[in-house]
Amino acid sequence: MRLDKYISRGRVLDLGSADIEGALAELLNLTVERFPDLNRDALLKGLLRRESTMTTYLGLGVAMPHVRVKMGRRYILAVGRSHYGIRYDGAMEDEPVRLVIMLIADEKARDYLQVLAALARLLKEKDFVDHLVQAPDLDTLYDRLFAGFGGIAARPLPVAQSRVNRVVLREAEQIARGSGCTGLMVFGDTFAGGFDSPKWKTSLKTILVTRSLTEAEDHPARFGETIQVRSFSNQRMAQLRSAVLVGLTRGLIVFNDRICCVGGMAGSNQFDTIVVVDVEKEFQTLLTGHADLLPADVKPEVLERVIAVATELAVEGREGRPVGCLFVVGDSDKVLKVTKPLVLNPFYGYKEEDRNILNPFMDETIKEFSSIDGAFVIRGDGVVESAGSLIQAADYNHTLPSGLGSRHAAAAAVSVAADCIALVVSSSSGQVTLFRRGVMMSLTEKKVSA
Repeated sequence: MRLDKYISRGRVLDLGSADIEGALAELLNLTVERFPDLNRDALLKGLLRRESTMTTYLGLGVAMPHVRVKMGRRYILAVGRSHYGIRYDGAMEDEPVRLVIMLIADEKARDYLQVLAALARLLKEKDFVDHLVQAPDLDTLYDRLFAGFGGIAARPLPVAQSRVNRVVLREAEQIARGSGCTGLMVFGDTFAGGFDSPKWKTSLKTILVTRSLTEAEDHPARFGETIQVRSFSNQRMAQLRSAVLVGLTRGLIVFNDRICCVGGMAGSNQFDTIVVVDVEKEFQTLLTGHADLLPADVKPEVLERVIAVATELAVEGREGRPVGCLFVVGDSDKVLKVTKPLVLNPFYGYKEEDRNILNPFMDETIKEFSSIDGAFVIRGDGVVESAGSLIQAADYNHTLPSGLGSRHAAAAAVSVAADCIALVVSSSSGQVTLFRRGVMMSLTEKKVSA
């Protein structure tokens, strides 16, 4: 998603204020000077009201206050940098706010949450944030913002492709053609800091899989599509199954596709593996005779976001402790009929926009409530209906592998009772498992004890 068209050199400044209210006032002064139809005082009140109900601190010394109003343009961005750091209640004591990215959106902008999420993804990359904070002057800061928001962020110099890497890529294309593949999937996280991808001249669909979109989001000449999938494993192509799943839900891949995948150990800077995947064979047990992997009411980006949060919880846990939790996505009306609350619903009464899992500021909220017994019930459009819900779906004749407990059994049962997908994070193994129509598929491998 291109964000560079919403940024202007005239709305980039070095902040003099020591608190968030003063910083917002400075940014609004610049903004209203350019757009006099905007009401400065109303905007400031709206921004501060949101800060009082939900923090807009992203981490790494970055805050992203935002507000929606009625105006004649879709989005306005203003950026402030503080050399000394400003006071912010939501920030860590040892992590002063150095960057304030203010977003004003028209109340009718339909992709508002997607824009917030795209900004948040970019501003959670430490190298990019450091590059902005350390810019020698505002002109350089603007240039780096413009490049980053355009999908071509300033990053360390690409790793030069060795002769072996060039040979592997060339042979992978030959293998793809010889084995009747319809697509070529390259795992970019093999390289630390990005890599110099080839300019494909091929009829095959080319897909880059990466945990970071900034290196390739807008390079259609190099890759036809980019899939963002986080992986915390160093195993070769650990993202493979999740990447194919995301490709299926987006329509980038279909069930009769055969994909040639190229990758290596994460961060090794060396391609060393070529795998040919028959998509239908890989997912046939999960489909159980059906062609619709994604429930009818579930948006692909919602499932992607739930998978990302589940993966982060599986690896990071919460406050140093492993966490087990259950997410049920889709067909929420039917799901709610087979659940009952174990605790007071922490999401009750909040605006749907504020409790949508696509909202990047929901991440910490979801993780905080993950320690509550019970399931998260999430609508297909991403709105979290409840947390701490007990699944009471009728049991059915299913067999789960030994070692899986009541959480997995509940996930299997509810995925049969309703047209939904259930995702389980195991507290013991750290494994993320997806259930569809009672059939399970592991998305991540089990943690191996040292």
